[in-house]
Amino acid sequence: MRILHTMIRVGDLDRSIRFYTEVLGMKLLRQKDYPGGKFTLAFVGYGDESENTVLELTYNWGVDHYELGTGFGHIAIEVDDVHQATEEIRRRGGKIIRDAGPMNAGTTIIAFVEDPDGYPIELIGRH
Repeated sequence: MRILHTMIRVGDLDRSIRFYTEVLGMKLLRQKDYPGGKFTLAFVGYGDESENTVLELTYNWGVDHYELGTGFGHIAIEVDDVHQATEEIRRRGGKIIRDAGPMNAGTTIIAFVEDPDGYPIELIGRH
């Protein structure tokens, strides 16, 4: 068994695809409209779905905003160098909500960036 994807609902699919591909460097792997259900799914990630966990971006037609809720935590992405990654994301127009530094009560270097819908994304240095 393995984790296939994490799904998040987004208010503007094109804006979210641009963020995940242009700011975080993922690839758009596939996208499909479901007219009968009035939604579109787009899958983004760093590699082929057969070997990597990806994000499923769900756009429900006509819905431009969601409350994030209190149960969702964050998406985590491993990077080679957290300081360098945050600077590159900032340069690409991404919003850094916690600069690179040691995690609370630990030594692992982390940072947080926010996607266009407000979802937090943790950057964790490669061990």
